[in-house]
Amino acid sequence: MNYAILFSGIFVMTILFSFSADSVSAHPHSGQIMINGHTHETQTEIIPLGGIIGLEKSTIVFHASEDNTLPWGFVEGKIANHVEGYPVIIQIFQNNDAVHFAQTDVKEDGKYEYKFRVLHSENGNTKKIFDGDYSVNIFKVVYLNQENFV
Repeated sequence: MNYAILFSGIFVMTILFSFSADSVSAHPHSGQIMINGHTHETQTEIIPLGGIIGLEKSTIVFHASEDNTLPWGFVEGKIANHVEGYPVIIQIFQNNDAVHFAQTDVKEDGKYEYKFRVLHSENGNTKKIFDGDYSVNIFKVVYLNQENFV
């Protein structure tokens, strides 16, 4: 196994989300965001859960290009007002069909990260796990008002 290729692919796709961000970009890449004519405006909605906390749903587009050669993708971000004890839920869809679901813990500072395979290579054969356009839903439990931040 070539570990240099494995570790160079760690930054294949980054979905960055910050509570105060106006937009998010995501593509397979080697460290720089590439727009290439795609529109990437985060759609966010908050569903109240009993007055103090709410479920924040953010949706972003992920594009895995046809010529991508890097094996990993990431969903990562930082939640400014996270509620301790609740994981981040990640759902990936292509053409409204479920492709991948996951959950990851939120660290004390509000950061979260989830790594997943985009390509699988074995004995010189490469299989694309993700190819084309995807919709990524990110669910976070947050405090509704800043004075409730922990």
